Amino acid sequence: LRLLALSGYLIGREQVFREALERAHGRLREVGDDRGAARSAIWLGLHLAERGEMARATGWFGRAGRILDEVGGDCAEQGWLLLPTGLRHLAAGENEAAAAVAREAVRCASEHGDRDLLALAVHMQGRALLRQGKVAEGLALLDEAMVAVATDELSPQVTGLIYCSVISACRRVWALDRAREWTDALTTWCEAQPDMVAFRGQCRVFRSEVLRLQGAWREALDEARRVGGEEGEDDPVTGAALYEEGEVHRLRGELAAAEEAYREASRAGRESQPGLALLRLAQGDLEAAGAGIRRALEEKDDPLARARLLPAHVEIMLEAGDVDAAEAASRELEGIAASYRNGVLDTLAAQARGAVALARGEPAAALRPLREAWKAWQALDAPHEAARARALLGRACLALGDEDAAANELGAARAAFQRLGATPELDRLDALDGARRPGETHGLTPREREVLALVATGKTNRAIAEALFISEKTVARHVSNIFGKLGLSSRSAATAYAYEHELTDPPA
Repeated sequence: LRLLALSGYLIGREQVFREALERAHGRLREVGDDRGAARSAIWLGLHLAERGEMARATGWFGRAGRILDEVGGDCAEQGWLLLPTGLRHLAAGENEAAAAVAREAVRCASEHGDRDLLALAVHMQGRALLRQGKVAEGLALLDEAMVAVATDELSPQVTGLIYCSVISACRRVWALDRAREWTDALTTWCEAQPDMVAFRGQCRVFRSEVLRLQGAWREALDEARRVGGEEGEDDPVTGAALYEEGEVHRLRGELAAAEEAYREASRAGRESQPGLALLRLAQGDLEAAGAGIRRALEEKDDPLARARLLPAHVEIMLEAGDVDAAEAASRELEGIAASYRNGVLDTLAAQARGAVALARGEPAAALRPLREAWKAWQALDAPHEAARARALLGRACLALGDEDAAANELGAARAAFQRLGATPELDRLDALDGARRPGETHGLTPREREVLALVATGKTNRAIAEALFISEKTVARHVSNIFGKLGLSSRSAATAYAYEHELTDPPA
């Protein structure tokens, strides 16, 4: 019955898992194996707690505790019963208490030679230390837990749980190299067991995120979409996969598809920020972008959770012209990076600091942090982020009058964006080129030239959107940009301007 329960768990047959484990619990009680019955009850409680069914989970934990009290004496199952207590402390932010409980579970596991319990307890202790800001110590314990996973010492259920939890913890503290390494290992483990469902969806979400960071956007999108077809995936996993879809679409400039993915992710319970705010920024809706990112920040107290939102806040505030707000966000990000002594957070903070200095009209002060950010993104094999940093470097060189350096930096950034298919970033560079050579382009990007040509034919925003396969909101943003750049106030004036300057044909 216990093997049947494990098999049901691994292939995503939740009802089979629960019923078989409940029957195993009853039979173990009948034959007098009370500790085995208590362990079955604890596993049922852990599973129900993971599913959010806390009342039933508490009931099973209570039954396990009563059985162990009847048996008496020290045993491994006493250590197992500590795990839900540690998880409750972690959920409540009581990190020191969680670490203390985990240490006691480690002691119990070591005394009784229970490898599964030892790995789970060491990993819990590592997570608690990470949340206390003790990153090096926490990561060392997570690595220790992963040694047991990598050497195939553990049951498959515990192996999968630790893989997913450790990767999530590494992502949370921006230990991206470790997250990438363990994601590759989890992928290999899942692929070796083609019938397994339990951890495959989460593995694909992790892999999609890694591929997106590496610039393999088509593969990242494919990996995220495969989660939707997995039988037995729960809403959090589906929501995370949909969010990844939204991110890839946004980076490629497929704004309508990105909006739909973010909406579906939100319905599945996944917070849609900062992606949705950055999407609104790309659509030209600065008010909605600012409101969205501010709301998300107001809900977060945890520094690491805020660190995931602050770079977007900096970008949106700079675009809105609120340099003071951007600088305040940049300083907060620097403070978080200093507290956690993490390379990726340092990189994010450096890029934000450089962007703010550039907006302040201090290009010389922007050079060093932007150069540091570019090199760090390169080392992390993050081509999109590296190209964004290099584009900012080009703007700083341009502001300092170094045309040659600016051409080199901007040219390299453009080449990277073209390889990636990063249409929004290419549009930004086109706009910058237009501003530098207004006589040739009138300051308009190629897309804005297309929109102007269609405006001159008398088409409505809806008709233009259909012709160019973009959203009406995007058309409205382009029309607003055209009016601003050309100093116009109406569509008729734009039509007259287009005919006067021979802009009625879209650019080649």
